[in-house]
Amino acid sequence: MRGKEVLMMQNAEKIIYTCAAVKKGEKVLIITDPERLDIAKILTGVMLNRDIEPVTAVMMPNEFDGQEPPSMIFHAMLDADVIIMPTAKSIAHSEAVHKALDDGARVLAMSAFVEEQMYEGGINADFVKERPVCLRFGEYFTNSDTIHITSPAGTDFTASLKGRKGNSHACIVDEPGMYSSLTNIEANISPAEHSADGTIVVDGAVSNFGIGVVDAPIIMEIENGAIQSISGGKDAKFLDDLLKTIGDEGALNIAQIAIGLNPLIKDFNGIMLNDHGVYGSSHIGIGTSHNLGGDVKADIHYDVMMANPTIKFDGQIVIEEGNVIG
Repeated sequence: MRGKEVLMMQNAEKIIYTCAAVKKGEKVLIITDPERLDIAKILTGVMLNRDIEPVTAVMMPNEFDGQEPPSMIFHAMLDADVIIMPTAKSIAHSEAVHKALDDGARVLAMSAFVEEQMYEGGINADFVKERPVCLRFGEYFTNSDTIHITSPAGTDFTASLKGRKGNSHACIVDEPGMYSSLTNIEANISPAEHSADGTIVVDGAVSNFGIGVVDAPIIMEIENGAIQSISGGKDAKFLDDLLKTIGDEGALNIAQIAIGLNPLIKDFNGIMLNDHGVYGSSHIGIGTSHNLGGDVKADIHYDVMMANPTIKFDGQIVIEEGNVIG
């Protein structure tokens, strides 16, 4: 246990001083909830050791990922230089985060973060070393007109990227207005509205709604940029029923296309920001796209993961059955 505690403290310092690049004199806001308070305390402790005094705001977890934080916390966000968010439910795609970024805050999301992520797996990656790789994939997204994703499970999906800018989230936020999440390492983009088309076969995980690693592949038929039907096993039925209950048309929008790039994350395990970063995997974000460069504002944002994809930008293969070659 002692070894784990040492690693947790070392990686907490890595999160604060490498990933969030916190400096003395900056206004640091930690947003957390009762389920993640222990992680917030560890992050606070390493800052207090260097005479940095963060403010911690504790909220109750939202019902769904992507919903807004309380208004009191939103106003605190606008006064912060750095915002770190170890929360049970993600607020990363909220309008509050969007406005804080526009106001110059650096934002590091730790959505659904669990204790084991503080000492094993993706946290041990060399984020500085991997940053150029992530930037390169962000440029693929920016500089390409189309993307085509296939997979052995049956995915065959295309979308237009024209006029959209790719995002590089390498787990480091060291300039004003930068956002990343931890520990995934990913490059992503919001495709042009109404352009996504084809079939998505989710054979990895659904990192929201308590689903995790899927019991059987979830098949999503996509047309005109939105989900038209969902089929498969019990997870597919649960997701289909839930989305019908929510009744928000925006919750069917194809909001994001992303590539996982953390070389120390090899497998899906149901933990959100582990599954986002599985090396050579792809995930599709659905729902609100506003924070990613899109135009859709929905009440939720959720992600579905595909294993071993082949990804082509304008016909050029950069990932072949999960192997990063670009």
